[in-house]
Amino acid sequence: MNDKITILHTNDFHSHFENWPKVRRYLQHTKKELESQGQTVITVDLGDAMDRVHPLTEATDGKFNVELLNTVAYDAVTIGNNEGIGNSHEQLADLYAKSAAPVILDNLIDKRTNKRPSWVKLSKIIKTKNNTKVGLLACTAPFGPTYEMNDWKALDVDQVLPEVIKMLRPRVDVLVLMSHLGIDMDRYIAEKYPEFDVILGSHTHHLLENGEVDGKTLVCAAGKWGRYTGQVSLEFSTDRQQLTSKSAKTIATEDLPEAAGDQTEIASYTRRGQEILNQQAVAILPRAYAGSVVQDSQLMQEGLAAVEEATDTSAAILNAGLFLGDLNAGVLTKNELHQLLPHPMRMVKIRLTGYNLWRLIREMEKNRRHLRRSVVRGNGFRGTIFGDLVYAGIEYDASEKQVFWHGHPLNQEKIYTIGTVDNFIYGPFFPTLEIAGEVSYIGDRFLRDALGDYFAHKFPV
Repeated sequence: MNDKITILHTNDFHSHFENWPKVRRYLQHTKKELESQGQTVITVDLGDAMDRVHPLTEATDGKFNVELLNTVAYDAVTIGNNEGIGNSHEQLADLYAKSAAPVILDNLIDKRTNKRPSWVKLSKIIKTKNNTKVGLLACTAPFGPTYEMNDWKALDVDQVLPEVIKMLRPRVDVLVLMSHLGIDMDRYIAEKYPEFDVILGSHTHHLLENGEVDGKTLVCAAGKWGRYTGQVSLEFSTDRQQLTSKSAKTIATEDLPEAAGDQTEIASYTRRGQEILNQQAVAILPRAYAGSVVQDSQLMQEGLAAVEEATDTSAAILNAGLFLGDLNAGVLTKNELHQLLPHPMRMVKIRLTGYNLWRLIREMEKNRRHLRRSVVRGNGFRGTIFGDLVYAGIEYDASEKQVFWHGHPLNQEKIYTIGTVDNFIYGPFFPTLEIAGEVSYIGDRFLRDALGDYFAHKFPV
């Protein structure tokens, strides 16, 4: 007898709720239809369901995203980096308190207890009507320093997979990895750990329309933002006790039918989030602050001062494209701050020798003209144009190629400390930061929170 099993998988929604109504209906209807045919249907989400760029995600610390997931009978979910490092320790620990699906996660340790988090399970076994056992494991991208800033330890997969595979593989007929690790790591795991029958991939937003076979493992991926839903079809011979076939496909959301009320539903999510954030006053600004995405501005100067205050430094660097508008005089709300700085972006304090600070500024000056109007994506940046680079406490003499620190030439051996944003480290333009910088992450707030705190102290409500 052949036991037919379908796995439906979603990933990297990043709060793109515009695709959610169609995807929700597809998951619900497909599960009902296939189960009526006698199949077992397993539905999983692979993380980065939330992104604080959406006002309702911001207003609810991602809990609304969990509410949406609950409207589909997911059998398991895991976390991506947006959940893992886009929240404080307390926010992440509480995020899934009302999740209808268990959170499967094998490579995260709570540094406050030195144990696995209480809100995760290491695995899940799903048994079909014909007693075929499907085992689920999950790993998320191990961004060490950024997890550690909020008292988590993200382990490399080779530290955890041998143990959990040894624990689960003998107990199941089919072994599946829910991966928020990226395509390169998925291929590596497929080759090194052939015990996995299927790897469901995410994180790098790659699309494998019909999957790919690496070694003995079917590797799958469904793009990003809910633009696709993944579907894996398995057949297990209960007589021969082996998996006889496996295949993958993806379903394009744009090809799914739209229903009356979809657009109203989607618009309501934005409106609800903005209404909640508008109720939270931060400061009372005595004047307007104009911004610019391509050059220095009054708003940029306040932003630099806010970064210096948040990082306890006397010098800071930001890019003008971070600020997506102006601030008007009057009551400043969290909604206005969120619209101005929608980026889930952390601030960092970086220690550099004088020589390496000189080299960093030379890198910035070399890239300045190119970046001023360059369209950039990812690594936490949620704007469009990178914009001009603006310094506070640092000056550059182009004719002499000399860098000054508050009016004085740099001492090449001295240690200098600057404040900036983590996007500068993740991006490819300023390698000195990652290669030579001693980086400390500010884990308790985003750039917009620091600007809000700065204005709140200066112009309290």
